[in-house]
Amino acid sequence: MAQSEIVLGQGAGGPVTLPLALANRHGLIAGATGTGKTVTLQVMAEGFARAGVPVFMADVKGDLAGLSRPGTANPRLAERAAALGLGALQFAPSPVVFWDLFGQMGHPVRATISEMGPLLLARLLDLSDAQEGVLSIAFQLADDEGLLLLDLNDLQALLSHVAGQAKSLNDRYGLVSAQSVGAVQRKLLGLRQQGAMGFFGEPALALSDLTRTTWDGQGMINILAAERLMQTPKLYATFLLWLLSELFEALPEVGDPDKPKLVFFFDEAHLLFADDDAKVLADKVETVVRLIRSKGVGVYFVTQNPLDLPDRILGQLGHRVQHALRAFTPRDQKAVAAAAETFRPNPALDVGRVITELGVGEALISTLGPRGVPSMVERSLIPPPVSRIGSISAEERQQTMAASPLAGRYDQTVDRESAYEILERRRTAPPAAVAGGPWGAPAEPVRPAPRQAPAPRQASVPRPAPTTRQGAGEAFGKAVLRSVGSTLGREVGRTLLRGILGSFSRR
Repeated sequence: MAQSEIVLGQGAGGPVTLPLALANRHGLIAGATGTGKTVTLQVMAEGFARAGVPVFMADVKGDLAGLSRPGTANPRLAERAAALGLGALQFAPSPVVFWDLFGQMGHPVRATISEMGPLLLARLLDLSDAQEGVLSIAFQLADDEGLLLLDLNDLQALLSHVAGQAKSLNDRYGLVSAQSVGAVQRKLLGLRQQGAMGFFGEPALALSDLTRTTWDGQGMINILAAERLMQTPKLYATFLLWLLSELFEALPEVGDPDKPKLVFFFDEAHLLFADDDAKVLADKVETVVRLIRSKGVGVYFVTQNPLDLPDRILGQLGHRVQHALRAFTPRDQKAVAAAAETFRPNPALDVGRVITELGVGEALISTLGPRGVPSMVERSLIPPPVSRIGSISAEERQQTMAASPLAGRYDQTVDRESAYEILERRRTAPPAAVAGGPWGAPAEPVRPAPRQAPAPRQASVPRPAPTTRQGAGEAFGKAVLRSVGSTLGREVGRTLLRGILGSFSRR
């Protein structure tokens, strides 16, 4: 019989479970540092994987890598298993694929500049309104001229191209300020210095590789190495938001499936809303989270304090796992009260008091029932995981990567001809070879007319000499045909994201 639920904990009335058919209704895992959130994440990931649901999660401390290795017995785990009536634990690893934006502790994760689009790049670079406008003009010019934008070299070459044609572009696209172009270039230099150079390029991540299952039907657990990535929190948050948006665009509508197509754990979720445009961004994240449910994707936000998330996001989260909170400050006391009020009351529990008394590995849990009605909150013991608790060695990580079904697929960078090479060739070519093309594109080279045999003396109407010189209309048509394929692909790919995310301009 197919598995229909996963066990989250053991309450006074028996197991507390999460129905798989409602697991795409999103959730929240919250609690102070050291209260057991990481173990809860591990237990949930194991449960989803055993049920055949692929998982994506960020490992911000290196602790979740232990999912790839079997656990080992110790007195604490034996005591917890006995308290839950589980008997002897059967330790086993989970199927794991490691990923890393920097390509060092996992398979490289890449996206092209064109896939990321001007809106998310503007947020990543923290651009002003004028700078964001210049970036949008650059992307439109790339579409018009059929220039592929794959990596940072392409984008920087394109911006130099924009600066060089600023006067001619003003009439077609609007004001292009040299100062704004220079500011964007400096922001890109800073992004390079943060180590993000390797993230942009090809081969780009195939989203189908995140929804894999094993030969025996287990879901793969995709772990993003995020210890170094957390040093650039804006890149971390932007990448995860981009990934959600790409999943929304790529996956088909499935409504409410028997189990999710993918479960997405967003650790350190407060980083999404940490900057000045948090209110604007909250609208965009709310839209993505609300709509992606119909694609069969469950999103679970992980944070220390429920107040880190805007109310409009919390309102979308039907499943709650609340570890202990400490009421040491007025803000902490407010967080305790807010967390207690979000649960369906249980007459047997004083939730506001219990939240501050929970021990390590205990949590207050409420999930959606069969008809989508929240269950009464239960004080629960979290079961121990069967994989290793804690980090793994560098050798063990390399062994897992070598045995990965994706070994070798993303390891080598592919550098095909794109905007940088095309623009560099234009810059160094003789003027006659590049003048005259529509929108600044290189025109077809003019070749001398081939010699023609003498015509018989019977035509009374003189004919023009044959020539290979093309008229303006023909040149225009050829340029359009050359660029339309790449233009349509990128424009369609960004239309939905533009509609969902709007503009990240400052307010």
